[in-house]
Amino acid sequence: MRWIEVHSAATFSRRQVLRYSALAGIGVWTSAKSWGAPAPKSPNEKLNIAGIGVGGQGGADLAQCASENIVALCDVDDRRAAGSFQRFPKARRFRDFRKMLDQMHRQIDAVVVGTPDHTHAPPSVLAMKLGKHCFCEKPLAHCVWEVRTMIETARQHKVTTQMGTQIHAGSNYRRVVELVQSGAIGPVREVHVWHPVAYGGGDRPKETPPVPPELDWDLWLGPAPYRPYHPIYLPGAWRSWWDFGTGGLGDFGCHYMDLPYWALALRHPTTIEADGPRPIHPERTSPGLVVRYEFPARGDLPPVTMTWYDGGKRPPFLAERQIPQWSAAVLFIGQKGMLIADYGQHKLLPESQYAGFKPPAPTIPESIGHYKEWIEACKTGGPTTCNFDYSGTLAETVLLGIVAYRVGQKLQWDHEKLQAVGCPEADRFIRKTYRQGWTLG
Repeated sequence: MRWIEVHSAATFSRRQVLRYSALAGIGVWTSAKSWGAPAPKSPNEKLNIAGIGVGGQGGADLAQCASENIVALCDVDDRRAAGSFQRFPKARRFRDFRKMLDQMHRQIDAVVVGTPDHTHAPPSVLAMKLGKHCFCEKPLAHCVWEVRTMIETARQHKVTTQMGTQIHAGSNYRRVVELVQSGAIGPVREVHVWHPVAYGGGDRPKETPPVPPELDWDLWLGPAPYRPYHPIYLPGAWRSWWDFGTGGLGDFGCHYMDLPYWALALRHPTTIEADGPRPIHPERTSPGLVVRYEFPARGDLPPVTMTWYDGGKRPPFLAERQIPQWSAAVLFIGQKGMLIADYGQHKLLPESQYAGFKPPAPTIPESIGHYKEWIEACKTGGPTTCNFDYSGTLAETVLLGIVAYRVGQKLQWDHEKLQAVGCPEADRFIRKTYRQGWTLG
């Protein structure tokens, strides 16, 4: 069953919208089989998987796929990849994913992409064009144009996809979605999402130390503009630089905004505005953002305003309304009440109003596991809950907050044309320029 875009179905009833957004009780499904995917394997036959970016989170992702045949490992940093090299000693090793896919495309069924944000899209798109199923870490890509290209490539080549929003598989998110969609707090017009993560900081380094022998710096840069190597950029500090990362919003936005996206059947925002302090150097990400998104009505579901806060910022009214000041949370404000949730817990508010409340019987089945779901779908042509059609739209929204911040003005978003109306200066942040020698797929 393919997702039917809510924005083009104004005549849908609330029941129909929620039915499509939680089809079969598990979020937004997309069946690869309905797209005529590559011939599925037997459920008992193992996939041949290649890892691209196999240190850090990429290594953790690949470890979750260890039930399958890990046939190739690609990483530009031998030291960071050492754990995966030891775990999968029979896998062939590469530094350049292009060479790996060229030499081994006949042996590879699927790829797991866990590189830094700025190198998510090139290997994912190339692999999907070769008919390979794809698991890619959030925020799916580095700019909106890359995300849209990944969505369209997955559709065109009929492959099974999943973004690394692992908490989507958790039980707590399912119970929250059921509560919101059951009407426990009434129609929701306002959502607040916050996380304490803070990136940003000092100036660009002036020193040019030698590149460590275990690192291919040019390949690590990939499509990003060239700059001399410095350890300030990696392994994890790349998130603080616009050329490589997407700041706190890109790091955690997909995880936390996933919950209102799922529960409220959100798709494309119509306006985006962002504010935050400016870092010392313009190449640095902001140490704290407040981003306000406006979403249109979906059938008879009302319009929604969603506000994101990071860098220690939170909604100013928490204490006044006696709302728990959890360090990271999603707060739904409904006509009848409120619901606050994080990864592992949730509360209906005010608590006195909901004393003795009986939640609806669970309707969303428990997940078999975020990675296992993708693996099984690769083999059978079945659905995944965070396929690129759903998660890509979420990632586009996250990245649009960065565009609004960098432009410094409220954006009127035309998602079909992929442009901010009347704001041509936003174009260079919506679609970035690749370094010479690099292309998208």
